[in-house]
Amino acid sequence: MATDPRGKAATLALRRRLLSWALPPSRGPSSTRTEPGAQHQQPVPARQHRGLRTEAVRDPTGEALCVLFPEFWVRSQRPGPEAGAPIHRTLGRGGIRSCLSWSPELPDRHQPLQVPGPGWPEGVGPRGMHCSSGQQIAAFFAESLPSVGGQIIPPAGYFPEVAGHIRRAGGVFVADEIQVGFGRVGKHFWAFQLQGEDFVPDIVTMGKSIGNGHPVACVATTQAVARAFEATGVEYFNTFGGSPVSCAVGLAVLDVLEKEQLQAHAASVGSFLMELLGQQKAKHPILGDIRGVGLFIGVDLIKDEATRMPATEEADYVVSRLKENYILLSTDGPGRNVLKFKPPMCFSLDNAQHVVAKLDAILTDMEEKVRSCETLRLQP
Repeated sequence: MATDPRGKAATLALRRRLLSWALPPSRGPSSTRTEPGAQHQQPVPARQHRGLRTEAVRDPTGEALCVLFPEFWVRSQRPGPEAGAPIHRTLGRGGIRSCLSWSPELPDRHQPLQVPGPGWPEGVGPRGMHCSSGQQIAAFFAESLPSVGGQIIPPAGYFPEVAGHIRRAGGVFVADEIQVGFGRVGKHFWAFQLQGEDFVPDIVTMGKSIGNGHPVACVATTQAVARAFEATGVEYFNTFGGSPVSCAVGLAVLDVLEKEQLQAHAASVGSFLMELLGQQKAKHPILGDIRGVGLFIGVDLIKDEATRMPATEEADYVVSRLKENYILLSTDGPGRNVLKFKPPMCFSLDNAQHVVAKLDAILTDMEEKVRSCETLRLQP
């Protein structure tokens, strides 16, 4: 890495402005090889957003980060929401233990908060928005597009309405972009932008894809929230916070996203994949709702078209059969019946055709041999 020509004072000024409490996002093939001759397609990446070339790493001055947000607050190797917890924990807005206790995968560990939305009754509002213990609301956390909940697409205008109620009740609105940010939705760089140009969360958390496998997470917030936290005198400490290596990785990811136009690619391939899946829905009754935007798509598997009962066992069977064909997919949703498509951003048109062709073959075979539910019936 070339020597930085800046002086010490200029370097420190840049660090305070861009990295002091900071951010990063990704690049590589959409398939991996786990055995000789076996190539796995990955419609659902675990940590990678794009795959990253080592030579893409460059001097991390942080300038590119200004394109994303006006202020960067925390860099951490913890998951984004976990790293952001100290902010609202110390704003006098209630207590938080761990993100694990909020997870929708552990319904017995948290108390759901009913929040008003467009079209809700007039009487539902801030007066009812308090923790079960009577504490004031600290924050409202939401994935910009809920994934664990089953690849949900909130209606436009819902988050602004929710944010209004939360802020009037003394809380902050936190948007989780860990799985859906950095161009995945195609139309926008951030999924929360689907809610309208004027909607801005108080805090945005990011992780996983910003480092493309490198352990990086971050929190971005407004100056008002950051200064309120600073005024408390509470120190946020993280052993690996602000690592130049992590910053370099994040900047390399941003470079690749921009140079390879992966946001536009996600929009194009995602639209094509939705079209292919729609054709399969017309052919296979077990496919219920198909929803998504960009490369964030969910497909319900249902036992009955009238009741829409989740076809959980059938979904597990489909995932297992796809794995035998070297296609890695998984399920989400309360009924674990939603096939989730969140591939690396380099996922191609050919990849989409290959995956859907295999899905078609498996569903056809199930209709001929398995026939475990009403929707697995032979078509006339």
